[in-house]
Amino acid sequence: MKIRYKKKRLTSNLIIGIVWAAFGLLTFSYDAEARWMDFGYIVMALLYLGQYAYESSKQYLTVTKHSIRKNRFFGNSLKLNKITRIKKFAGDYILQTDTEELIINTDWIAEKSLLELNRILSQLNLPADKTPFSQNN
Repeated sequence: MKIRYKKKRLTSNLIIGIVWAAFGLLTFSYDAEARWMDFGYIVMALLYLGQYAYESSKQYLTVTKHSIRKNRFFGNSLKLNKITRIKKFAGDYILQTDTEELIINTDWIAEKSLLELNRILSQLNLPADKTPFSQNN
């Protein structure tokens, strides 16, 4: 299952990429002689448009029966049965194992996906003092 980005995040990356591309095209069309700095606009456009395309296709998290993976270029993953603690700090979830940690920024997650993520994390068999999803908290 994919935990999706908010549409606002994806749309803003697309718009910023288009604006950088427009600056680049305007610079090349009005300036007879291209300087190396003018290529910066095109590079920025490609970076933002590439980020938009990657995040649109992969989305933020992938949750399987056995693991949770952050879909970044160098994203990390945790096995769900190895998670020993879930902390909630400043709106983020910090999933911890004995040796690793995965920070999930909930501000980036679409509402339906956040509800699904909360459901999945609340079903992990963790002691009440190790999770913000227990009935006692």
